[in-house]
Amino acid sequence: MSPSLLVVLVGLVAAVGVFGYRCYQRVQHLRLGRPAAPFGDWGRRVLDVIIFVFGQARLLRFRGTGLAHVFIFWGFVLLLPTILQAILEGLFPGFLLPVLATFGPLLLLQDLVALAVIAAVLYGLYYRVVVRPARYAGSHQFEGNLVLGFILTIMLTLLCHTGIRQNLGAAPVAASWQPVSALLGSLARGWTHETQELVASVCWWIHLGVVLVFLTLLPLGKHFHVVTSVFSVLLRSHEPPGRLAPAAGPEGTQRIEQFTWRQMLDWYSCSECGRCQEVCPAHGSGAALSPKLLIMALRSHLLERGQALRAGVDAASAAPVEAVLAKRLIGDVVSDETLWSCTTCYACDHECPLFVEHVQPIVDLRRALLAEQRGDKLLTGALENLRRYGNSFGKSDKQRARWTTGLDFKIKDIRKQPAETLWFVGDYASYSPTVTETTQATARLFQSAGLDFGLLYDGERNAGNDVRRAGEEGLFELLAQKNLAAMRTCQFARIVTTDPHAYNTLKNEYTWTNGTAQPLSAKLPVLHYTELLDELLGSGRLVVRRRLDRTVTYHDPCYLGRYNGVYDAPRRVLRALGCRVVEMQRHGDRALCCGAGGGRIWMEEGHVRERPAESRVREAAALPGVRCLVVTCPKDLTMFRDAVKTTGLEDRLAVKDLAEVVAEGCGTGPAPAAAGSVAERSAAP
Repeated sequence: MSPSLLVVLVGLVAAVGVFGYRCYQRVQHLRLGRPAAPFGDWGRRVLDVIIFVFGQARLLRFRGTGLAHVFIFWGFVLLLPTILQAILEGLFPGFLLPVLATFGPLLLLQDLVALAVIAAVLYGLYYRVVVRPARYAGSHQFEGNLVLGFILTIMLTLLCHTGIRQNLGAAPVAASWQPVSALLGSLARGWTHETQELVASVCWWIHLGVVLVFLTLLPLGKHFHVVTSVFSVLLRSHEPPGRLAPAAGPEGTQRIEQFTWRQMLDWYSCSECGRCQEVCPAHGSGAALSPKLLIMALRSHLLERGQALRAGVDAASAAPVEAVLAKRLIGDVVSDETLWSCTTCYACDHECPLFVEHVQPIVDLRRALLAEQRGDKLLTGALENLRRYGNSFGKSDKQRARWTTGLDFKIKDIRKQPAETLWFVGDYASYSPTVTETTQATARLFQSAGLDFGLLYDGERNAGNDVRRAGEEGLFELLAQKNLAAMRTCQFARIVTTDPHAYNTLKNEYTWTNGTAQPLSAKLPVLHYTELLDELLGSGRLVVRRRLDRTVTYHDPCYLGRYNGVYDAPRRVLRALGCRVVEMQRHGDRALCCGAGGGRIWMEEGHVRERPAESRVREAAALPGVRCLVVTCPKDLTMFRDAVKTTGLEDRLAVKDLAEVVAEGCGTGPAPAAAGSVAERSAAP
């Protein structure tokens, strides 16, 4: 056996062995987690892998870096035969892979792909080293740059080696099939035969050596996603985004082992790209949360604690092992402030190319915080009100329908009279003085359209969406049970609600029959009022009597848009009224959260640079010709009307609910004053 063959063989066995052992260690850490829910629908799962792994669909949402990653990924796939050829050539000198190493068109493709990968790597290095976007802050920058350097070296040595082989007449195909390599090799044509052979040999050894070193390092850092991404996408949750998994136990998640192994797999798959951080409203406001750093912290703690649990306690390692095991998951690894900063807007989960879940683990950890009574005073007070009164305002049940006294017609009590539609009004639309006129305008629209609808009156409780996301699982179940008990005594064919938060949890998390997983929405349609208004206008039951020739912008609520995919209905309604809709830069599935979700509306503001709601109204006010921001959520109405005051934009921007705009166009409410400030005009229903 020649020395070179021995070196290749030993290097290959060592690299594969180290890679396999390190992967085995990571898998052992996964075994610490709880069992995951069973997986099904394998056809859809395979399709997911094709679209999101091989198609790189979500990566292209960030065009420049996404396209660069596509070239690098497909370069890796298409150039695998060249790596295999290099290894086999070292083991069996002169051996050529049939077809893969001799078919001209394939070699041409590989030659061009190698050039594209070099361009993508250079762009990536420029972006990381020169541009240095904020979303990379906290990531393992050296590791990222090192890997890009590895890839660049692999590509250059491949082209150099191939080009010199063309010079020496040792290539299996004509130079026309490898134009890039031939061009690079032409730089060495003036060298002696021996020098070219030496350089080609050095390039081959460097090429193979870097490949093997890269292989051993893959499981150690963020580039382990090269291995785990297929499994992360294949086994991603197919539950509706708005359906949270139940609590691990009454005490919440207090130790890393209480997460499921499937959640832990997510942490291995995090590539630290910072896309989640880029779209996070809490991070953008200056709050403590970075979804990326949260996942990185959980991954580091899993590796550290997993190693400690597997090592055991002996005389040599007792002190460090005990120190690791003594670390508190909440407090030492993840701070309380980080967890409470989240608005559960789902932007992070929706943006992640590999479907890493951030909201679910945050809620899991919040459950533990509340079990230890570690919520702020405002949140604690709101939860106590919800427990005692069924609403966060701490008001009597009898006051829930007080807003109806301003109407000139009586709304059915659906507990006493059957109706086609149950209107689940929600807390803010029922109790908040800011929203009263909007709620009344909605009722007038329903009445004008001849809609047969009724209310639960004092039988309604808070739907529990934000209660659950604040971490109070038991209270959520109590509220849901009371609402469902009230609904079961009534006769109706569908549910409509004006609150996207209530809409989400009624549609995705309420189960009609105790002891089954059948969602309420499988028995009864659950609509948001924008969908109903779209239906009523489309069918002619609501008639536009005065076209509104104005330019507006529309804000997508998180729990209506990202969670439930309702984007078109409210825009169709606005256009049917004659409005021109100008989109904000962040709209649709990238709309900026108002900051109220996940129970944040009940919490202290904390130290932030600017509240998300203030950033949002500034974005709307900056649009040319736009004087009105249209919303479709009672919490948005509350947050944005307050934000236009604190930003001094009252004379520049009116905030209106869609129901107010429809009432104006359909003649079911008074028209706005002809003169006066924007703020005065916005007060009209």
